[in-house]
Amino acid sequence: MSESKNTVLWQGQEIIWQDVVKVARHHSVLQLSETIWQRIHQSHDIVQQIVTSQTRAYGITTGLGALSDVVLDSDKLSQLSHNTIQSHACGVGEPLTDEQTRAIICAAIANYSHGHSGISADVVKALLALLNLQITPIVPSQGSVGYLTHMAHISLALIGMGEVHYQNQRMSAEQALQLAGLKPVTLGAKEGLSLVNGTPCMTGLASLALADASMLLNWADIIGAMSFESLKGQLDCLDEQMLALKPNPGIQTVGKRIRECLKGSQILSQCQGIRTQDALSIRSMPQVHGACRDQFEHCEKQINCELNSVTDNPLILGSAQQWRVISQAHPHGESIAMATDLLAIALAEIGSMSERRLDRLLNPLVSQLPAFLVAEPGVNSGMMIAQYTAASLCADNKAAAQPAVLDNYVTSALQEDHLSFGTRSALKLHSVVANTRHILAIEYILAAQAVEFIGPDLMATGTFVAWQHIREKVPSWQSDRWLAPDIDSATSLLNYPSMM
Repeated sequence: MSESKNTVLWQGQEIIWQDVVKVARHHSVLQLSETIWQRIHQSHDIVQQIVTSQTRAYGITTGLGALSDVVLDSDKLSQLSHNTIQSHACGVGEPLTDEQTRAIICAAIANYSHGHSGISADVVKALLALLNLQITPIVPSQGSVGYLTHMAHISLALIGMGEVHYQNQRMSAEQALQLAGLKPVTLGAKEGLSLVNGTPCMTGLASLALADASMLLNWADIIGAMSFESLKGQLDCLDEQMLALKPNPGIQTVGKRIRECLKGSQILSQCQGIRTQDALSIRSMPQVHGACRDQFEHCEKQINCELNSVTDNPLILGSAQQWRVISQAHPHGESIAMATDLLAIALAEIGSMSERRLDRLLNPLVSQLPAFLVAEPGVNSGMMIAQYTAASLCADNKAAAQPAVLDNYVTSALQEDHLSFGTRSALKLHSVVANTRHILAIEYILAAQAVEFIGPDLMATGTFVAWQHIREKVPSWQSDRWLAPDIDSATSLLNYPSMM
């Protein structure tokens, strides 16, 4: 992959999740190298040979799923592809965001770029046009047991059906294609099947979640360090030599980051030895945040592997002179489902630890600060109910962190009798990300307010920068005020990379 500021060029080498985020979220233009186009042409030529020779091959000259033994005449194959798109576009519920849909399209193009799907260059060019011209199909979020429905709704736009967002309006796909000077695609043999199967849906969604999770993990260390300082934590729990005795990579990373945040803190230098040890939500940040970072690394590895994998069925192998068509199960998203389930659990733990720290900031029995961080508790409730909000979000996270991959149902008349639910796992990971961002934002507000009672001039350099950062959006308070806008403002800060 190479890129300019506004272009991502895939050259037939490694694809990474950051590419998907640049295209889906930041609207970089996606381009494919000549090497990739040659791969796509070669596999499509093989499909054409199979059709011409009337060779029996699943999804190319036969029906789909439980109808895999029904052999079709060549004049029915285009109709099969169009029918596949329409029959599989049966999702329900609220639509995906535009960036989520764009991420799925991007991951689908990554799949086809490997040149084993048999899909034509015209179809891939049409998908690129949806991305690069920002014609975004409207895709219902629910209805996938792993794949199929989301890509079917996206593919409707290619054939001039369904609705899209284009030029800041919702309109028919047919109208959008006309305005953009494009024509609907006529699908050929296997193309309907290639468009709806594979793992692009869960992989694209997971790529966006990785971007958000990466930022939240960094913010959790910074915000946690602010709470550590406000609660006068004992620095021994961050000792570099001691942490090295448990050599998990995440522990070492978090320990170093928090030590950097707290370097030079006069608050902490004055309070060492006041207690033997702190509560676990304070002293175990390297261990807990670190374990969550390790799960992030695992998920990142799985997503990048999937982006560089062929996830179609059947696969087209060989050359036009000597080829094979193999039915297999690469569209099964087990590795993505497990990885996103684990990352959801990790982020739920980040939120849970944050809620415990912010609760301690509010409790005068352990914080030695005014109750609920307000100067006149009683007539003022301060941040009392903000902790209720955080607790509620933690409860939502607990429900969402239940593994989706363990669910199983039988579909397609016993033909598909084990399912990954990887798309459901990726979608609920997005829910956990959103909840955890709000929880950390509440802790951020509380940690910043807590230090007002101690003295910001005594803070460490790192935490002082973080305190200044939130004070640009959320002022301190002396008496009760409407808190929801403050939480929204703090949450908005966490949508961007942290200062450290």
